[in-house]
Amino acid sequence: MSWTLAARLARRELRGGVQGFRIFLACLALGVAAIAAVGMVRGAIEAGLRDQGAVLLGGDAQMEFTYRFADADERAYMEGLASRVSEVVDFRSMIVVGEERALTQVKAVDDLYPLVGAVVLDPPLPLPEALAGGEGLPGAVIDKVLMDRLGLAPGDRFRLGAQEFRLGAALLRMPDSAAGGFSLGPPMIVLTRDLGKSGLIVPGSLYETEYRLDLPEASDLAQLESAAEARFADKGMRWSDSRRAAPGVERFVDRMGSFLVLVGLAGLAVGGVGVSSAVRAYLEGKVPVIATLKTLGAEGGLIFRVYLLQIGALALVGIGLGLMLGVLVPLLAGPLIAAALPFPVAFAVYPMPLIEAAFYGATTALLFTLWPLARVEAVRAAALYRGGGAAGLPRPLLMLAMLALAALLIGGAVLLSGMWGLALGAAAGVVAALLVLAAAGLATRRLARIGARRVRGAVALRAALGAIAAQRGEAMSVILSLGLGLSVLAAVGQIDANLRASIDRDLPSRAPSYFFVDIQNDQIAGFLDRVKSDPAITRVDSAPMLRAVVSQINGRPARDVAGEHWVVRGDRGITYAATPPENTNVVAGKWWPADYTGAPQVSFAADEAEEIGLKLGDTVTINVLGRDITATVTSFRQVDFSSAGMGFVMTLNPSALAGAPHTHIATIYAAPEAEAKILRDLAGAWPNITAIRVRDAIDRVTEALDAIATATAWAAAAVLLTGFVVLIGAAAAGERARVYEAAVLKVLGATRGRILASFALRSVLTGAAAGLVAIVAGGIAGWAVMVFVMEADYQFEPVSALAIVLGGILITLLAGLVFALRPLAVRPARVLRTQD
Repeated sequence: MSWTLAARLARRELRGGVQGFRIFLACLALGVAAIAAVGMVRGAIEAGLRDQGAVLLGGDAQMEFTYRFADADERAYMEGLASRVSEVVDFRSMIVVGEERALTQVKAVDDLYPLVGAVVLDPPLPLPEALAGGEGLPGAVIDKVLMDRLGLAPGDRFRLGAQEFRLGAALLRMPDSAAGGFSLGPPMIVLTRDLGKSGLIVPGSLYETEYRLDLPEASDLAQLESAAEARFADKGMRWSDSRRAAPGVERFVDRMGSFLVLVGLAGLAVGGVGVSSAVRAYLEGKVPVIATLKTLGAEGGLIFRVYLLQIGALALVGIGLGLMLGVLVPLLAGPLIAAALPFPVAFAVYPMPLIEAAFYGATTALLFTLWPLARVEAVRAAALYRGGGAAGLPRPLLMLAMLALAALLIGGAVLLSGMWGLALGAAAGVVAALLVLAAAGLATRRLARIGARRVRGAVALRAALGAIAAQRGEAMSVILSLGLGLSVLAAVGQIDANLRASIDRDLPSRAPSYFFVDIQNDQIAGFLDRVKSDPAITRVDSAPMLRAVVSQINGRPARDVAGEHWVVRGDRGITYAATPPENTNVVAGKWWPADYTGAPQVSFAADEAEEIGLKLGDTVTINVLGRDITATVTSFRQVDFSSAGMGFVMTLNPSALAGAPHTHIATIYAAPEAEAKILRDLAGAWPNITAIRVRDAIDRVTEALDAIATATAWAAAAVLLTGFVVLIGAAAAGERARVYEAAVLKVLGATRGRILASFALRSVLTGAAAGLVAIVAGGIAGWAVMVFVMEADYQFEPVSALAIVLGGILITLLAGLVFALRPLAVRPARVLRTQD
């Protein structure tokens, strides 16, 4: 009984068409298409970032400094490498138009900007012409959104710090906008030389200087990076180049793409239920063929091979359809996607996402196919002719094969996603949800069986309960497929609602009204006197602040020790204090004496220290304005960054930072109705001070959450669509049984209305069961993500939960009623004459 014979039999039987495998193909194609489409979009973004790296960065490479301009030695080094060097100063400030004030991200540039790419303005002027100004004032270009908010038009005047400017044009796009990452205010471009009288760029002010390098074509970027970092290792220089021009965007896209692929795997799991159901229904329809083969001497192994080859061939068709769909949709939607993104994308056919999707599809199809195939293998011919089904568990070898496939699928998700924690959590969640749903399906059938026995008089309800309790009914498939799809949607709804509640309700009650930065040393006393005497302000916090880069931990490069932890990625705010600030909670070690002047010491945030493996007595080297300071960790303290208030990862003793130019920051707490007056008063007195309204920052975060929630909701909807396809398949497979059931009920005197009510009740009850279980599973998943991933409080959100139940009922009701039309129309005599 060779594979050759099995292949010949499988080929002959497939000549009859794929009528019984339409749902099989649809489920597999949808799941593969979702994963392939996400991978294709991610590949297009990554290719766009890679191909346009120099445009995004503003040059082939960039050397960046915090709080200072490059010195003569550094400028000479850069000019020796590059044919052109462009200097950009990046900082936040307040734009003032009459009584109106708004936060803006200022990009102060030289005459060479941009080295690569072009700035798009409205009206379409050359940037130098727009920045030339007029009427004795320097020029500026401002983001169109900010212009509309402040009611500005080209030619209008505004103030930046103590300097007045004339608006030259609306800023529509900067080529290097994506490389800057998240900003709290819309952008503006001015010339650096025009800021001399503004009072904004002074020692200690918060600004960054970026030097864009136009390098020769044959330059080895990796070698240049190593050489620059070695030469300026102790001067706080940060190197970036066109190989990874926008690492923040890359990280976000990669993580978001991996997450959506994992959601797509949940869709494949839903499709797997449909695959299993379709295979089972198909094999039940092949009872005469299997019985004949066994009568003629065919062994169980041959039958297993015949149908494994058939299903394998059809799986390849389904995967192929899914890959085609996964390629076509992104290519067709490419122009719309590109227009919506602030960075370049390059849509094409990328093989790796397709290989990944094909792997997931093939593994899932085989995993969910083996169980029904294995059970048929051991069934006797006589049992098949009598209409009996398969019973018991598959043989041990096939059970091991299914476990191996499950391990391969999970291992592949862990390896390919690059997020092993999330991948394992998602896999555990899907498996747990399937087990819970399977248990719920069994419990629903058992309860329906008990209910059918005890219900008296209500014929429609009793018939519905009896159909749900049937061993070969569709209740299990409906609850598994629809329940898993609704569970994903419920989890997304719970997480989204809790995040928004945390932002809209909890955060404003603890967050300050404003952050004030760039308060000079000679201004802080007057500033504090003014705000503390204002009865509308309920609380004021202030601290000196500098920016520093963590360069080493215990003498080793910081990233070698802490990896990609946010504390060592980029520069961090630091402060100093002789005594513990108010409400400081030191959880380990001791604070230095108030008059301490010895070797530098640092108090580190406890949670972050634990995450990067710091212990008391370890040393941390930070670079401040090009100077390395190595401090010993002498205490850990609890810092609550979730309140959006003032919090520093590192606090040093004052003598460690003696002589370093710095400014102060302050937070004020006030009622929302008093905020505008406070801002006008303070901005009028100290125009160089920048105010950041926390509510505006929260709104920017909310916008980002909206985008993430939308993408996730679409992914969850794809899972639900797959569940609906499975539901349609289950309803279609059960149509034959409904025809017979309707004929018997008609003979017994039931009206069409009562029969229809029975079918509707069956759908409502199974949909409600799937929805209720989905609420439990989604609620648990939402709680786990909020508590263990987001480290935030969780509160059950009932509105979305109710919508899930109602949606489950509606979906099953619609599917059930569509396939109830034919059973209602048949004549009992014709049906009963055909039954054996």
